[in-house]
Amino acid sequence: MTQTMLIIDDDTAVLASCQRIFTEEGFEVTTTTNPLDGLELATRKEYTVILCDWQMPELNGLDVVAKIQTHAPKTAVVMISGYPSVGRATEAMKRGAMDYLPKPFTPEEITSTVQKAIMDKLHQEKKTIGMFEKMLEKFPTQSLDDKGPRIIAETVAQTVGVTKATSPWLSLFVLGMMAGAYIGFGGLLSISVTFDMDPSMGLGLKKLISGAAFSLGLILVVIAGAELFTGNNLMVSSVMIGRVTWRKVLAKWGLVYTANFMGSILLALLFYFSGLWKTGNGALGAASVKLAYAKVHLDFGEAVVRAIGCNWMVCLAVWMALASRQTISKIFAIFFPIMGFVAIGFEHCIANMYFIPVGIFLTQWAGMTPEGVDISTITWGSFLLKNLIPVTIGNTIGGVVFVGLGYWGAYLRPSR
Repeated sequence: MTQTMLIIDDDTAVLASCQRIFTEEGFEVTTTTNPLDGLELATRKEYTVILCDWQMPELNGLDVVAKIQTHAPKTAVVMISGYPSVGRATEAMKRGAMDYLPKPFTPEEITSTVQKAIMDKLHQEKKTIGMFEKMLEKFPTQSLDDKGPRIIAETVAQTVGVTKATSPWLSLFVLGMMAGAYIGFGGLLSISVTFDMDPSMGLGLKKLISGAAFSLGLILVVIAGAELFTGNNLMVSSVMIGRVTWRKVLAKWGLVYTANFMGSILLALLFYFSGLWKTGNGALGAASVKLAYAKVHLDFGEAVVRAIGCNWMVCLAVWMALASRQTISKIFAIFFPIMGFVAIGFEHCIANMYFIPVGIFLTQWAGMTPEGVDISTITWGSFLLKNLIPVTIGNTIGGVVFVGLGYWGAYLRPSR
């Protein structure tokens, strides 16, 4: 890269001489007799070196040097003066000049001085950067690199699962209720933005939008912090490496599952008593009842299989969120798998703890009877037997077998 030079001197003979010398040395040289113009040039363009006269009519050379240090700190400055003194040289160096040269000077002297000033400036910058790096070493900084699959597997098995299995019961219960409500928020949002979509837009687009909105639930669980039964299926890897027992894991699963149910019911009650189901002249409530009706009429086997696919994707979302170190990365890691499982039509037991009770409340308390719906089949019994049990079984298989045991087998299983 061509080195650049700015010469500021009211003596035109010095300007011409220095321009000739440094042009021959390979510099791209700019000259000016006006110090104010010189400052303007130094502000607009970064020069390798600036030669500045001391005594000029409009502005003192020392003031020019001080301003250059403010506007162009990476530029090496050399002061030249026809009135040399030790005091002047010392003052110029204090103001930021890298060197000082009295007039008159030979081509060799000015060339040598300029090259030395450039080298000293580079050395000064390296020294400053080195000091700054040493200061940073004293402060712990988080790496921005995402974790690889093996590291995630080790983190889940050795840290995350053990922490969950040994956490206080009350903490897990409170966080479990939060998770149930958070997943309910995702479900409420998904049906609120799609209940009145024009059928001409197509079922596929409606499901895609519904899935995108539903991802809010797991984003809240992971980012805000909560305990979700389906995500906690990954604790199986901690059992497999011997860090916790099945007894502890099953006990904590049962606690979190119960808390998730209570949080979901709480949000379902809030939705009912808020009157939001009356939105669109009751269309939102009718859509909620129809969704609950569809869920309690699934074939047992179909419900199990749909649930397997669901928690396979949910646990992958949690898995990828653990790989990410930044919040925005975690959100993207969660968004696509959750959007995917909803758009595909898989079944999530905790989400259904919100969806189906809402349908029960609206049919039994509000007397809603949407066309084509046999409300007598939307009961607590049908909810338990025809949806919650098979979907819970499938979710457990999907999370435990396909993700927890799958990655344990791939990365953590002891070699023979």
